[in-house]
Amino acid sequence: MYAVIECGGKQYRVQEGDLVRVEKLPSEVGSNLTIDKVLLIGGEQTIIGNPFVEGARVVATVLNQDKSKKVLVFRYKAKKNIRVRYGHRQPFTAILVQKILKAGETDTVSEQPVKAAKKAKAEQAATQETGAAKPKTTRTKKATTTKA
Repeated sequence: MYAVIECGGKQYRVQEGDLVRVEKLPSEVGSNLTIDKVLLIGGEQTIIGNPFVEGARVVATVLNQDKSKKVLVFRYKAKKNIRVRYGHRQPFTAILVQKILKAGETDTVSEQPVKAAKKAKAEQAATQETGAAKPKTTRTKKATTTKA
């Protein structure tokens, strides 16, 4: 079974056990989160909301509050020596989808999927650390001299 949810102005297709990065939410790490903006529930029988499915909700656990990779932005004006470079890191919340509930169902959330996801994330981080590190490059500002 899968669901299409709305979170942070975006739509996500999720299944039980999925790790999803959504826009930053004001929730503590490790807390349970209930998303009641369910647009569609799919599976053997598809339920489409108008705009939301009544009584349906997705129960998830907050795993991480972090920032994504830096995106460099460079603006310039040709022939004017105007150059601006800056970076942006978008904050996000990583959630683990535990249950997709239809109208009338109760939520019993276990801690096993959270522990399994944390273990998998730790193993992934360990494998990334053992990989070849990229050399850092630094830029220095060139000194300008003027003749008097």
